[in-house]
Amino acid sequence: MKPLSILLSLFLACQLTAAEITVFAAASLTDSLKEIAAGYEKATGDKVRFNFAASNTLAQQIQAGAPADIFFSADEAKMNALDAAGLVMKDTRKDLLGNSLVIITPEPGVKISAPEDLLKGDIRRLSLGDPKAVPAGVYAKEWLEKAGLWKKLEPKVAPAENVRAAMAVVESGNAEAGIVYKTDAAISKKVRIALAIPATEGPKITYPAAVVKDSRQPDAARKFLVYLADKTADDTFVRFGFTVID
Repeated sequence: MKPLSILLSLFLACQLTAAEITVFAAASLTDSLKEIAAGYEKATGDKVRFNFAASNTLAQQIQAGAPADIFFSADEAKMNALDAAGLVMKDTRKDLLGNSLVIITPEPGVKISAPEDLLKGDIRRLSLGDPKAVPAGVYAKEWLEKAGLWKKLEPKVAPAENVRAAMAVVESGNAEAGIVYKTDAAISKKVRIALAIPATEGPKITYPAAVVKDSRQPDAARKFLVYLADKTADDTFVRFGFTVID
């Protein structure tokens, strides 16, 4: 066979065996997953598509029958709900990442050296994910309740549809402060971390992932899930500020 014919045959073989999967992932994973997927696609020939949103929104979409191959949640509760409904493959579920919360302000902004500083009069709006549904907002409310500040701060809260939207409100100057994940604040040039919430004081934030029961590409989905727990992906997640769960 001529060299050109061999190359063409190999190309066609890759095209025939390549799979395309869709990953429903928490908005806070946007940048890290895009980078990881680019390397994965180059190495395997498979294609990875994403639907990034708040974990509660993604869970609702999967419950409604939206075509997804992997669910990568920012909290355990949403994964537990799908697991209980039989919508994910139990044997594929794995806790992959951890995160923490930070208080952010525009750059420059109000000085905050303690949680109680959020009560200051010059902080009129506090942006965070919807505390009734969005994991980042649920975590923020949990922490503020533990600190005894939630009832006093609730009138200031500006709920957002996901954590990236909450940060955007602060970036635009439409809120004097916000509570988001450390990983989101780290990639923005328009906000500063005014106060980091120690993991010992904040809620436990865990990111589980699993293959969706009705996946059209279960083998390819499993393969990508294994890759997400590999050292190459781990190094990328760490660089973006996540902690890797062994």
